[in-house]
Amino acid sequence: MSDAKYFTTTKKGEIAELKADLQSEKRDRKKEAVKKVIASMTVGKDVSSLFPDVVNCMQTDNLELKKLVYLYLMNYAKSQPDLAILAVNTFVKDCEDPNPLIRALAVRTMGCIRVDKITEYLCEPLRKCLKDEDPYVRKTAAVCVAKLHDINAALVEDQGFLDLLRDLLSDSNPMVVANAVASLSEINDASPTAAAQFELSSAIVNKLLTALNECTEWGQIFILDALATYVPGDDREAQSICERVTPRLSHANAAVVLSAVKVLMKFMEMLPSGSDYLTTLTRKLAPPLVTLLSSEPEVQYVALRNINLVVQKRPEVLQNEMKVFFVKYNDPIYVKLEKLDIMIRLTTAANIAQVLAELKEYATEVDVDFVRKSVRAIGRCAIKVEQTAERCVSTLVELIQTKVNYVVQEAIVVIKDIFRKYPNKYESIIATLCENLDSLDEPEAKASMIWIVGEYAERIDNADELLKSFLDGFQDESTMVQLQLLSAIVKLFLKRPAETQELVQQVLNLATQESDNPDLRDRGYIYWRLLSTDPAAAKEVVLAEKPLISEETDRLEPTLLDELICHISTLASVYHKPPSAFVEGRTPVKRVTLPQRAEPSTAAAPTEVSQPAAAAAPAAAAG
Repeated sequence: MSDAKYFTTTKKGEIAELKADLQSEKRDRKKEAVKKVIASMTVGKDVSSLFPDVVNCMQTDNLELKKLVYLYLMNYAKSQPDLAILAVNTFVKDCEDPNPLIRALAVRTMGCIRVDKITEYLCEPLRKCLKDEDPYVRKTAAVCVAKLHDINAALVEDQGFLDLLRDLLSDSNPMVVANAVASLSEINDASPTAAAQFELSSAIVNKLLTALNECTEWGQIFILDALATYVPGDDREAQSICERVTPRLSHANAAVVLSAVKVLMKFMEMLPSGSDYLTTLTRKLAPPLVTLLSSEPEVQYVALRNINLVVQKRPEVLQNEMKVFFVKYNDPIYVKLEKLDIMIRLTTAANIAQVLAELKEYATEVDVDFVRKSVRAIGRCAIKVEQTAERCVSTLVELIQTKVNYVVQEAIVVIKDIFRKYPNKYESIIATLCENLDSLDEPEAKASMIWIVGEYAERIDNADELLKSFLDGFQDESTMVQLQLLSAIVKLFLKRPAETQELVQQVLNLATQESDNPDLRDRGYIYWRLLSTDPAAAKEVVLAEKPLISEETDRLEPTLLDELICHISTLASVYHKPPSAFVEGRTPVKRVTLPQRAEPSTAAAPTEVSQPAAAAAPAAAAG
């Protein structure tokens, strides 16, 4: 019969019945009663009144019953701390049980009971378990040290547990090493005083790399994340570590792959630029990243956010893989938008033709957000690859002629940027843009169109009429449109003063007398004083030559990018923000950045870490 029966009883006086069963001499009846207690606890019933009776059931050699009692203890010890102390003797006794499973279970449970009074009793059993002959007990005890540190950091540091953990880094069992690394990393992040305990040396790194081939996938992630914090002594040591980490790129677990990418991206900074090994490593990074895009959409998204960072730092890694970022019809919108962003970053003169064909296709999709981003992407291509700017502009004009409202508005926004990048080159399309003036209802599109009219007023015969049409609803417009309209009319006045005297007076009155916005008022007063005191100076200021815009406006700032590369495979790489921006804790988040490029080493002697790549590969296959 299944365990479902334990969840179906709703009898009155059930607690009294359970109490009687728990005190029974019969082992089976006692076990059934504990199962019913756990079932009641699971569905939210309060069975804390049975605490002393359940604790009495600990004195058993039945592993299943012991596990159930320990589960109950973990749940209720916090609400019954005084009674929980009754169980301490049994824990201490179980830590010396001949069965390693019971020893590990006892130390794990003691670590999970977050009661200060119990922690002092935990120290001696934990110390013994850290030196236990069985690796299963040692690996459980290693994690328990981190739990104990979270409850009472001073106790852990005073009792010398960090030294014992550090000794476990040299353990013969790879899982013990992985758990020791995980515990030390967590303690290191939580406590500034413990940081010195986890300073990696060349010898420890060598041991970690040896364990890497044989531990579980999560153990590998802990070790790789620890390796990413190490700074090699020179480029030879960095290359040696890279050779031994590279086999992890072919792992089936996406987290292992991304952790390996993080280590390699960090250590590639130390390899001499232009070296053959760097070129080989760059080539090896592409296939695993591409493979991640065959996963389910959520994993794809995380992979794409990380790939975005890799591409910004080293575009050469994926420069020949453009096609894998082409959007599929059934991709979720968040994956589509991310792929689009990476496509633009990888666009070059060599592949622009196929990119443009794709983008034109995307602009006819049904998803409005995706279409908008696609139209914007065409503009970014024009700004990025000068040789194809003309083709991009023609594509945008074709899209404007579809008369689809949101397509037209996005196209006008990007054309404004193209005019900024290539002045006096594509102004022939202004007439086409002006035809669509009445359909504009979004602030950014209106502001862009007004900027174009003001900037090229001398080429538009009815520029004053066009700007006057916007002026009629000046008070209802957004601040962005109002500011742009003010500047555009002042530009028009400086180019054609005779015809627009009345218009400029009207906009200056509206901006200074009838607006509550301080930015608009201030700009209005500055223009008014400039025009009334020194029109020549006004001309120099307002009609000054503008700096060309760069195609790299959407790139992350270099120091932030370097920091995020060190956080690949974490939340920081998905948010594209440093951990300090979204993590709150007892201690400030440590800021990390990429190492400086080392001078090429001339010594022929191998470093402590070095191991032939050929020897590392079979070991990796075995892992």
